[in-house]
Amino acid sequence: MNYPKKGVYAASLTPFTASYEPEIPSLVSHVQWLLENGADGVALLGSTGEANSMTLKQRQSIIEQSARKLPVDQLLIGTGSCALHDAIKLTKISIDAGIYAVLVLPPFYYKPQSDESIIRFYSELIGAVNDSKLRIIFYNFPKFTGYNFDHNVIGKMKQRFGEIAAGIKDSSGNWENMVGIAQNVSDFKVYSGTETYLLETLLNGGAGCITATANLIATECQQVFQDWKNDELQDAKQKQKKLTSMRKAFESYPFVSELKSIFADQKDLNEWRHAMPPFGLLTKDQLNVLKEKVEDLGLDLNKRLN
Repeated sequence: MNYPKKGVYAASLTPFTASYEPEIPSLVSHVQWLLENGADGVALLGSTGEANSMTLKQRQSIIEQSARKLPVDQLLIGTGSCALHDAIKLTKISIDAGIYAVLVLPPFYYKPQSDESIIRFYSELIGAVNDSKLRIIFYNFPKFTGYNFDHNVIGKMKQRFGEIAAGIKDSSGNWENMVGIAQNVSDFKVYSGTETYLLETLLNGGAGCITATANLIATECQQVFQDWKNDELQDAKQKQKKLTSMRKAFESYPFVSELKSIFADQKDLNEWRHAMPPFGLLTKDQLNVLKEKVEDLGLDLNKRLN
């Protein structure tokens, strides 16, 4: 069971109604568009998807309806939660829907006290779910969780959980941490949380990236991945430079706000105009500055999104 796969995963946005209910038909259409335009897979209900601002019922609805309408082997479901029972419930819902790959953030309000406390959390989750087909992608986001997964704790969990411990999304921004895991833990997929490190991750044994900006530039990410796959490294390096510049253009405001503002502006659809508080859309001036930066890098937003 080689699942999830190597490549480019888009950490999907979630469109909402004015009353903050997930607009699931639009979400399904967006995921289909991503899969047709460069994404090898799509991560739903992650940070970019505003999952932790949703109710369990809303998250369940997204999981179940997405599984009915999208290719389940190309989906990665965020099931992390502060409450262990909620993480277990969401993971079981995902498995019952036929989606076995889950992205699991550790508890992030009461901070993990030690490596042993992290291992205990995942051990309880895996034991309660009790399905050998489960594949966990650990979500390393120390800025939010106060905890960093290094190769030592990952090695312990790989030894203990075997194939279930399938990989990690590393959003630490710490290259040494990422490459340390990739080079010290075998049969384990390391995905960079930013396309800035896409090529270097691949060159050092990693699996690819899971990134927010792939909502807009999955095509460019995929070009780097394909050049690496075909051993065309000079081309890959040139395209990586452009990709890195594109990523930097999106680092002034939260990704949710920037990306939803661009989609709302280009598509003129209400479901892209709503972000769960505390997020909000950019002001007109902020959006114009962002659009200018992106288009100066050669991305025609009108052509890309219409």
